[in-house]
Amino acid sequence: MTTTTSTPARSLWRDRRFRTFWSAQGVSEFGDRVTELAIPLIAITLLDASPSQVGFLTAAVWLPNLASLFIGTWVDQRRDKRPLMIAADLARTVVLLSLPIAYWLDVLTMAQLFVIAILAGTAHVLFITANAAFFVTIVTREQFLEANSKLSATRSVSFMAGPAIGGALVQWLTAPIAILVDALSFLFSALQLMRVKAEPAEPEESSEPLLRRARAGMSYLLRHPYLRSSLACATTVNFFNLMETALLVLFASRHLELSAGTIGLALGIGASGGFLGAVAAAPLTRWLGAGRLIALGAVVFPGAVAIAAFATGPVWVKASALALAEFVGAFAVMCFDVPLNSLQAAVIHDHMRSRVVGAFSSINYGVRPLGAVVGGLLGTWIGVRETLLISACGGLVAVLWLLGSPILKTKSLDGLEPPELK
Repeated sequence: MTTTTSTPARSLWRDRRFRTFWSAQGVSEFGDRVTELAIPLIAITLLDASPSQVGFLTAAVWLPNLASLFIGTWVDQRRDKRPLMIAADLARTVVLLSLPIAYWLDVLTMAQLFVIAILAGTAHVLFITANAAFFVTIVTREQFLEANSKLSATRSVSFMAGPAIGGALVQWLTAPIAILVDALSFLFSALQLMRVKAEPAEPEESSEPLLRRARAGMSYLLRHPYLRSSLACATTVNFFNLMETALLVLFASRHLELSAGTIGLALGIGASGGFLGAVAAAPLTRWLGAGRLIALGAVVFPGAVAIAAFATGPVWVKASALALAEFVGAFAVMCFDVPLNSLQAAVIHDHMRSRVVGAFSSINYGVRPLGAVVGGLLGTWIGVRETLLISACGGLVAVLWLLGSPILKTKSLDGLEPPELK
């Protein structure tokens, strides 16, 4: 066994290459928050969409994730992942620009929204699978936690400020025009990525057909003791979280009797927990250990909604409970995601990253629409508050997957290495 002496990693604040990459990610995240608000409003207000049509539109956004395994496998065969990320950003720019153009020409239809959702979702999957392999070419192992913390912090800030910005743009400029902001954000991301220079990793040389390579990626994921346990835990967490997500705004409006403005304000304030969690994740990992923090986050993240589910009293008390539930949940999910993402980056072989991330996403993201459907059905059958409480117990189920796995015993990333490929 070879012992290496670690040296302090250079701060990423001083790394121009990472700062450029970070700015690309950050701007597109803010654009995403605008679109997440604007597209449903277009369907509802301009096209008079029914609830079922809005539900199918949400499903269309997630549908391409089912192909993540095959997209990731194809990406792994490409030496340089950066052009794929740039192409994905430019594709999303063009796809989103078609929406305001169709609106101006008075030819906008629900069918176009479905196509936009699927195409933009496919480009998103291409981007994230390529990004997993590109990330490790610009960040060293010692910087994984810091880099993931900074990227997660930016994402959290986008969830705090993005909805407010999106709401203002929709109100002032109309929803289709607001989509231009997201289109331009992807253009900015593509231009910034063109400036990021990195030495591409050597692709795996293989003449195996795509299906066999995809199967190898799934096998790698399911056989790896760290990845298998993290997949089962994360998928369970996301299933129960989507049960809650499908019903939370409905619960706040009809059961807590909060106005739309109060709900938005409470959720925006609560989202600040995500920013603080992203900043705190790295020091908490060093203090508690990566495995313990992941387990704690898995329990607290879905469980936080119980704070809102039990809320009673005057409006300000119920609004405060909603904000607190969102704050605690947002803080906890960062404590779950940051060390888990860093751990996964440390134990995946370079030649397998994109296809393993694709396999992971196929299962982890593929379960989300199912969670939303189950949440809606349970809400109708046994009641919304009761369903929220069931979803809050999901973390207790999720953490069971970590029992007996090496994740709970993992304190730091030091010494973690990907297994040898046979």
